Order: sequence, then C-alpha cells, then structure tokens
Amino acid sequence: MNLPKELRYSEEHEWVQRLEGNKVRIGITDFAQSELGDIVFVELPEAGAELKAGEPFGSVESVKTVSELYAPVSGKVLEVNAALEGSPENVNDSPYEDGWMIVVEMADSSELENLLDAEGYEKVVSE
Repeated sequence: MNLPKELRYSEEHEWVQRLEGNKVRIGITDFAQSELGDIVFVELPEAGAELKAGEPFGSVESVKTVSELYAPVSGKVLEVNAALEGSPENVNDSPYEDGWMIVVEMADSSELENLLDAEGYEKVVSE
C-alpha cells in the first residue's frame, strides 16, 4: 500500500495535499481504490461548489459497488479533474497523481489538523 508521508488522510479514505496558500488537492487513497476494484465512473462537484468537512461531495463507481466521497475539509471547489470523466481508471492506476479529484480553497486551514498522518491512517486501515 502506497502512503505518501507528505499527505494528510481522512478515516473515510480521502487524501489531502497542501498546495500554495489555502489550496489543497483531494483524492482517494491507494487503499480505497484497491478495495473498490476497477473504477468505471467518478461523479464530482462543479467548480464553485461549497464543501463541508465530513459531508459527501461525489461518488466513485466500480465494478463492485458505488461509494460516496466525503470532504476532508470545508471550502470552495476551485478545480475538478476533468480527465476522470473519460479516464476514471486513472484513480486505480495513479491515485496520488493523475487520479486526483478536486482542488479546494479551504475555509479554515486548521481543519487539516483533524486529519491523520500516513502512520495514523495506516493504523486505521490495518484494524
């Protein structure tokens, strides 16, 4: 299981990468994509949508199931990975690079402190 140390993680299996200022990039973890199996569709919010931490912001559909995506932080969606529309398998092939989902301008950057580091997330998924 690939868990980059510089990322923060939610217990709902999303990762957060701090960009410049209050911007973060969000996707699902390598563990999540491997549990889901082959991803065939990704539903994401429009740019401009407001997210609230802990609430659903979209879903991923795999050959096995449909799973909701939960916002790890609150804020406004600035960018959506449009490439996932035609290539949802990017989430399986490259969950931390090409498979990113959205870029969000955080309303409150202190919410990052509520997320897990790689070691903490590894404990969650191994239980």
